[in-house]
Amino acid sequence: MPYSPARLAVILACLFFFSFGAYAQTGIYATASASNFNTPNVDWQYGSTFGLYDDFLHAPFVGAGLDARAQLLGSGTSKVYSGLAGPHIQIHPHVIPLMPYFEGLVGAGQVNVGQGSATVDQTAFAYEGVAGIDWTILPRFDWRVVEFSYEGFPNLNASMVSPRTLSTGIVFRVPFL
Repeated sequence: MPYSPARLAVILACLFFFSFGAYAQTGIYATASASNFNTPNVDWQYGSTFGLYDDFLHAPFVGAGLDARAQLLGSGTSKVYSGLAGPHIQIHPHVIPLMPYFEGLVGAGQVNVGQGSATVDQTAFAYEGVAGIDWTILPRFDWRVVEFSYEGFPNLNASMVSPRTLSTGIVFRVPFL
């Protein structure tokens, strides 16, 4: 029984768009981070961000999946330690080795800022928006050239802390996960 042109077009489109989903792209990353907490009398804080993403959905030029990360920013009386997870979308142009990505994450964070009676030391719900660019430098290694993230804690006074963080680091793309 021959296929109609419309049915054949649907089958070819499905093969084209969903054949890329047969493999997963998993990346493990670690970055050095600098953060402006947007808090009076608190200088830039430094720390690290590390995590794991898994792009299990693929279409031409785009991968989508989940990211789980931990951020350890600052120390002493000015710090934000958080664990976040959420969707990860990465564009794979294939023509150039740059891959922009975007994330929307939620989780919890331990916030410790301020001094004296203005001290906040609390664990609170956290959200974070992330945008960045990875550059493939070797077949399984990427340089996370730049990442910008904005984190918020809606249960805390918005003027107390809302880190804006710049990061750079490395990504190892695991071939077998």
